[in-house]
Amino acid sequence: MKARVQVKVYLVDERGEHLMGMGVLGLLAGIERRHSILQAAKGMKMSYMKAHAVLKRLERGLGGRLVARWHGGAGKGGAELTPFARDLLARYARHNDRVAALARKEFAPLIKRLGRLR
Repeated sequence: MKARVQVKVYLVDERGEHLMGMGVLGLLAGIERRHSILQAAKGMKMSYMKAHAVLKRLERGLGGRLVARWHGGAGKGGAELTPFARDLLARYARHNDRVAALARKEFAPLIKRLGRLR
């Protein structure tokens, strides 16, 4: 077995409680792709109620609207990310990639040394 570095980046509130991690990132990306909270939640095997609660908590914690929703009959309803949410997704992904790259770089000498010990 070869050791590797894995980093998890979370946005937290003032009490240190998680607001956003990779799961929420996946939910937002699913909404962007499918234009539907329900379909994005189903794609993650999450209930609509839980997805809705996660979005509301995140919106409250960040102080901005993430999803624009519209209602309509016979399949005309939908959802899309706000510009704020798109910016959040892009920044979060960039930050996560940078942190992971830095961690791999910093741990590379140690992992190399561990590999020689076998």
